[in-house]
Amino acid sequence: MHIDDWLQAIPAGWLYATVALVIGLESLGIPLPGEIVLVSSAILAAKGIVHPAWVAACAGAGAIVGDSAGYTIGRKGGSALFARLGRRFPKHFGPRHITRAEHYFTRFGMWAVFFGRFVALLRILAGPLAGALRMPYWRFAVANVLGGVVWAAGTTAVIYYLGLVAEKWLKGFSWAGLAAAVLFGVATTLYLRRRAASALDEGDL
Repeated sequence: MHIDDWLQAIPAGWLYATVALVIGLESLGIPLPGEIVLVSSAILAAKGIVHPAWVAACAGAGAIVGDSAGYTIGRKGGSALFARLGRRFPKHFGPRHITRAEHYFTRFGMWAVFFGRFVALLRILAGPLAGALRMPYWRFAVANVLGGVVWAAGTTAVIYYLGLVAEKWLKGFSWAGLAAAVLFGVATTLYLRRRAASALDEGDL
């Protein structure tokens, strides 16, 4: 079952809880598809199945609480924690990933926490790594709250309003035009993903 179908099959209250739980666990340092769950829930909000404000609020709460818990774990576990995670999840916590994330934190400080919410690699590592590197908690908390709110509310709003506009627009749209739009969207997405992967390989944020 696709994640959209699975989310649509559960009651609204449980869907909100699922959004908060998955994003919270991802922010804690567990590699889960938090962003996919948020986007899928925002699409369901555009269809009128759930309320977008509750989706954004639960996503933001999960992000902030999860990152804060990750910070505490990272502060207590230190580098030994990432060594264990690297052996268990080499695709997400391998030496190359940790070194790159540490570079971002050393170079950008609080901004790495804020913008890390928007980058797949840093979204998982931000909380634990900030704690392990002994970033002052007040600095981490400010960046964590601002990043969580902007990411959750912004992503939900964009997907929600795009869904509303697309639904009205597609009612009078020809199938040929729809196919062309889909192909253009896929090509653009692949291009942007390739550019993002290339930038990460070069060590850019």
